[in-house]
Amino acid sequence: MELVGMLVVGLVVGVAAGWWVAHTSGAASLASARTESDLLRERVVDLEAAISDDAQTAAALLPLRDALVRVEQQVGTLERDRTSQFAALETTIAAVHESTAALGRQTQSLAGSLNSSTVRGAWGEVQLRRVLEHAGLLARCDFDEQVCRVSRHQRQVRPDVVVRLPGDKYLVIDAKAPMGAFLAAQAEDLSASERATFLRAHAASLKSHVTALAAKDYWTAFENSPEMVVCFVPSDAMLAAALSADPALHEDAMARRVVLVGPGSLLALLRTVAFTWQQDALTAHAREVMTLGRDLYDRLGTLGSHTMKMGTALQRSVEAYNQMVGALESRVLVSARRMHEAGIVEQPLPSPQALEAGPRVLTAMELIEAATADAERPQLAFDGPEVPSRWTGRESTA
Repeated sequence: MELVGMLVVGLVVGVAAGWWVAHTSGAASLASARTESDLLRERVVDLEAAISDDAQTAAALLPLRDALVRVEQQVGTLERDRTSQFAALETTIAAVHESTAALGRQTQSLAGSLNSSTVRGAWGEVQLRRVLEHAGLLARCDFDEQVCRVSRHQRQVRPDVVVRLPGDKYLVIDAKAPMGAFLAAQAEDLSASERATFLRAHAASLKSHVTALAAKDYWTAFENSPEMVVCFVPSDAMLAAALSADPALHEDAMARRVVLVGPGSLLALLRTVAFTWQQDALTAHAREVMTLGRDLYDRLGTLGSHTMKMGTALQRSVEAYNQMVGALESRVLVSARRMHEAGIVEQPLPSPQALEAGPRVLTAMELIEAATADAERPQLAFDGPEVPSRWTGRESTA
């Protein structure tokens, strides 16, 4: 019995211990499950929040994606345009290269032609003619070319151009300036010292030409000419190069009565000459207008005199007519009306009317003075000798 009781007690204890163990492990499992459930719930919340943030980010980046697509399309278009433009630019560069090469060949040909003195002289004359035309001067009217004259040394001279000035004056221009050394200095394969040597030679040759021009005394071959000769250099660059190499060249030339000018300076000088011609023409026209005005004034006076004489004659004619009408009415028509009253004639005679309108009297003082010029008489000066003066009829006779 005790054994059974002990077994029962042991069974109860074992059942209680098992239930306790099972309850303890279940509680731990439940706690672990709850913990995992909370962690999963937080993870789900985080994922939902992340998904929501990604959706907002995607919605915000959607316009940027569209803009990037448009930029990509534009970049593609620009790339195609750039390719076509580079192709066109390459073609244009090739054409420019060919043109430059052709220009270089033509320049070399021109430089070779200018090495001839005859060609240089012709080119200088052409440049001079162009400047003259730009200044508004006409050939054979305002200037003459290749005029032959004799200077004071009994030497025949022939300047390139002689410009006429107002008052039968002349301005002599020479266009045969040396330029061989200057053209040689423009070569590409020259060093700085060699180019400077050529430029100094150019200045020296121009100085020698100035000396030769001064010795010809062009101004002595033309009357009323300024005592100088204008040396025309066809290019301002040539003149500037010579003056840079020899700064005293200009003063030496002026001391020898030779004026060095380029196209710009000569154009200003010739423009002044053209303006002087215009002013001289205006002055001549003004004199002519003044003469015509004086003649017109005198003729108006004569016309006024004739008009007054005609008015006087018309007035006398009106007076004579009125006298004739008065005599006709008082002497002739009285007897003629008696014949009508006696019944000899049926129709009465009309009565002529006297004229009341007369010629208009002159009121302009100029016409009156001209008309009364023949009636002038000297006035007496009571405080001195008799002084003849013009009497117009308006003076007081009191």
